[in-house]
Parts: sequence; C-alpha cells; structure tokens
Amino acid sequence: MQYGPLTILAGSSNPSFAAGLAESLGQRVGAMTLKRFRDGESFVEVKENIRGRDVYIVQSTCSPVNENLMELLVILDAVKRASADRITVVLPYFGYARQDRKTSGRTPISARLVASLLERAGANRVLALDLHAGQIQGFFDIPVDHLYATPAFLEAVREKHGTDPSKLVVVSPDAGGVERALAYAKRLQVPLAVCDKRRIEAGKVEEIRVIGDVEGRYALIVDDIVDSAGTLKKAAAALKEAGATGVSAICTHAVLSAPAVENIASSVLDSVLVTDSIPLRPDAAACPKITVVTVAGLLGEAVRRIHHGDSVSMLFEPHKV
Repeated sequence: MQYGPLTILAGSSNPSFAAGLAESLGQRVGAMTLKRFRDGESFVEVKENIRGRDVYIVQSTCSPVNENLMELLVILDAVKRASADRITVVLPYFGYARQDRKTSGRTPISARLVASLLERAGANRVLALDLHAGQIQGFFDIPVDHLYATPAFLEAVREKHGTDPSKLVVVSPDAGGVERALAYAKRLQVPLAVCDKRRIEAGKVEEIRVIGDVEGRYALIVDDIVDSAGTLKKAAAALKEAGATGVSAICTHAVLSAPAVENIASSVLDSVLVTDSIPLRPDAAACPKITVVTVAGLLGEAVRRIHHGDSVSMLFEPHKV
C-alpha cells in the first residue's frame, strides 16, 4: 500500500535524537507547538499541514515518564484529528516496559496498559528499540517493529578490542538477560558468562556469583537498561574478583536514576557505553566513564524502509541467536 509523503514530528523528551533521525533521512522535524498549562496539562498544535501524510512521531517515554507519555498521547490525538494517512510511533525508549507481567497479587501489567493507550490514541504502527521483554510486542494489536542496538554496539566493541577479541568474555548480569548477551557472544565468537544475583528486595542485590570462566579475560557486561547501576557496580566487582582483567558495560537505555552516576564513577568499571535513546542529564554527560553511541541512523533506516514498504527484517539480523 502506498502512503502519503513522509513527515517526522517529535515530542519534547529527546529533541536531539529526533533531529538526528530526521537528518539521516534528509528530512527536518516538523513544526509543532508544545507547552504546558500552569496546572501541568500538555498542549500541542501541529504548525503545518499533515493531511494525507505518513507521520512518524519520535518520543522516548523517559523521565519524567508520565509527562512524556501524556504528551505523546496528546500528539497522537492531534495528528489523528489532522487527518494523517498513517501514524507510526517511534519509541527509542519504551517506559513502563519493566512492568510486563504480574509479579505479585493485585499489581498491574502497565506495559500492556500503555500499549492500549497508544493504540486508542491513534497509533497505526510502533517502532521500538530494545524492549525490556520481547513479549511486549504481543501487547499491541498493531504492527510492531522491534530493533536492537546491537549493530552500533558491536562496531564500538570491535574498535576497542580489535577484530580478534580472543581475550574477551561477554557477561549477562542476570539469568533473564542470557539471550541478549548470547547474541553478542555469538557475533564476537567469545565465551559467555552469567552473573547469578540474589535480591533482598527490589533494587537491592544481596550477592552475585559468576557462572562461567572469566579469569584472564576482559569482561563485557551486556544489558538493556542501566537504572541505579547498583547491580552493575556489584557485578563488575564480582567479575574482577573472579579474575577478569578488566570490566566494561554496554547498556542500551541510560535511565541513570540516582545514585547511578556515583555508582558508576566509584566502581571498577572502565567504561559504560550507552545509546542516545534517552538524553543524558548534565551529571551523567560529565562522567568520563559514560560514552554515548547514536542509534538515530539505525531507527532512521527503519523509518525509511517502513515508509517505502521495504523489508525491515534485515535490521533484526545482528541480534538473532
């Protein structure tokens, strides 16, 4: 099916990312007025004609999560009522993704709720990056293209460790991330280790044991989200105690809530590589151990393929196990 001309719009959560995505396509971000009323309500006005156009709305639902989510919903409603031909939500970071199942009685599945809100507000398609759980795709009744930051990270790892990283080991910080880490280990052709962590309560790790041989190798921890970095700090220490020659981490989404920057700075980690799916706060940007790689071009290529009706599946290949 042939859709109308391409238009890129952006919320206020990550304007530099949206600009980079648009630039990768030779486009500009469309004009919109975004503001808050005194009571905090979001107001949106699209300042150009989008009738009959193929519209892509770029918005990370990062902190402040609820404000950015509500702003996205209001933008969707405005674009739908402006008679856009098709509306695709580009989510570099999908907030509420960690609430993807009932963990105890009388708790919500918030990721499913957010999926329903996006659909009800007018989304026809979703383009997401490194969802915390793959099953979130099934929470939507519209097409979801789920990309991974793997290509950008692999390039950076190979630049640092060379094309023959024989002394490298990829580490999953927990059992749930094994599939993600295995995808990197397979492409780098290196061993895999796993950190077995025992929690006292949410956000507090009691003990970490390393499963696998890391002695004499440089350890690369792979995760999708770095939040408080408490687990990351303890995992790095455990890997050093197990004989790793050094430790770095790659984490797609730099949530970095307090005291993440302090944890990273005081840890034995050499570096933490993150993407620009979430803009760094000033303290994180100033931390010499945190480095950003852009994935704007990767998502821009996906937008180009979706717009022209080309296959997006080849962009998934670098992550397959």
